[in-house]
Amino acid sequence: MSTEETTNNNGRVLRGKVVASKMTDTITVAVERYVKHPKYKKFLRRTKKFLVHDAGNKAKVGETVEIKEVRPISKRKSFELITTK
Repeated sequence: MSTEETTNNNGRVLRGKVVASKMTDTITVAVERYVKHPKYKKFLRRTKKFLVHDAGNKAKVGETVEIKEVRPISKRKSFELITTK
């Protein structure tokens, strides 16, 4: 008796801007988020860069893209490209 179990782990989906695309099948995406300062209550902008797998080198520098978290592809690459806008 064979039972198929499929697990669909929906990872984080983030939106950011492509800042570099000189690597093969890899782009660098800067994702911004806003954080409220605990004492002064001012909203601060925080930026983090992610290496993203881009099969076919579709994304260009300056485009806004959506990325999804997947299993690790390499040491620093754990996201893949979903859409470009």
